[in-house]
Amino acid sequence: MIALGIDPGSRRCGYGVVAREGTRLVVLASGVLVPGADRPMAERLARILEGLAEVIRRSGPAEVSVEQVFCGVSARSALVLGQARGVALAAAAQAGLPVFEYAPSEVKLAFTGSGRASKDQMLRTARMLLGAAPDLSDEADALAVAVCHLARRAGRLALPSVRNVAVAVPSAGRAREDAVAPVPARDRAARAAARLRPSRRDHRRLA
Repeated sequence: MIALGIDPGSRRCGYGVVAREGTRLVVLASGVLVPGADRPMAERLARILEGLAEVIRRSGPAEVSVEQVFCGVSARSALVLGQARGVALAAAAQAGLPVFEYAPSEVKLAFTGSGRASKDQMLRTARMLLGAAPDLSDEADALAVAVCHLARRAGRLALPSVRNVAVAVPSAGRAREDAVAPVPARDRAARAAARLRPSRRDHRRLA
């Protein structure tokens, strides 16, 4: 299973391609696309689109994961970041790949064990967990998004199906009635884990 993680940005766009081989995580490619801060926004976005398309062509991921916009940024920053995210989604759609989105805190939690990890923690974890040596936090963040997706994906595949089953309960001197069997504690835990599923958008229909 190969996943492409993207940390979108109009000035720097990080990408990380990670493969799961059994219990091992292997970095196939990673880096930062720098379109040039002095260029017009439209040209920067076009260059990022071309760069991501080339990364997808070379690495052949099966799925793409993108970090969601952090709610604490300013309205102007959120707008610019939203444009960069749109380019990332467009690159995945052009390649016919499904896209999964994760909140920044969820990515940090899955990668470092702390939802408030600093940039230095993200860089250190990338070196220790993956043996990678990212120069910029954008690259480490993109690797973290890919790792988060692979971890959540494995968790979803391992979850048992959970549903309430109506059973007939006999009652002395009365007709049998349908009742819902109580949900075991193990299934309740599985339900809680299922809430960690990322939002999924199939952008292939838009291509």
